[in-house]
Amino acid sequence: MGGRVLRLAGWVVTIGVALGLSLWSAAPAAAHNSLAGSTPADGARLAQAPTRIELRFLARLDPNTTKITVTGPDNVPASRGAPTVNGSRVGVDFAPGAAGLYIVDYQVRSADGHPVSGEIRFTLTTGTPADPSPSPTVTAPAPTSAPVDPAPSTAGASTTPAAQPAADSDDDTPVWPWVVGAVVLLAALVAGLLLRRRPRSGG
Repeated sequence: MGGRVLRLAGWVVTIGVALGLSLWSAAPAAAHNSLAGSTPADGARLAQAPTRIELRFLARLDPNTTKITVTGPDNVPASRGAPTVNGSRVGVDFAPGAAGLYIVDYQVRSADGHPVSGEIRFTLTTGTPADPSPSPTVTAPAPTSAPVDPAPSTAGASTTPAAQPAADSDDDTPVWPWVVGAVVLLAALVAGLLLRRRPRSGG
């Protein structure tokens, strides 16, 4: 009877020690925070870019010690604004760029002050412009050509009619017949006057 009681007491002590050790080892783990899930999920392949990235943790987050960064292909930043914390969740607006791998790095602090960091990765299969504003385009200068004289304007042209050809003008009529006629007429008048003033001879 006494030996049976001693064996039972030994089993109770052994079970108690094992339970105590398991609880002691679980206490630090409960104090450390860890990632419980994310949107998008780690390893996801997306044809359409999400508008926001969100990480979910096991314990409440401290906004002052919670950091999250998003980078795309060629380490180009792919987030807008500062991350926002709501309880055990932290999120940031996503700024998609080229198609490729995107990495979300996070760093949080556990209740015991221990930092916890990690990352999730997802792939964007369809690229979109990271900057809405269009990139400047360089255009080649247009080839220069010699200036072309404009057609002469008739607005200020003289209204004086152009001289007609000599064949169509009355000015080409010979003048000398008129001169000769005038001289002959004048000579006849003078001769007539002289004859009238000449004294008559007696008869």
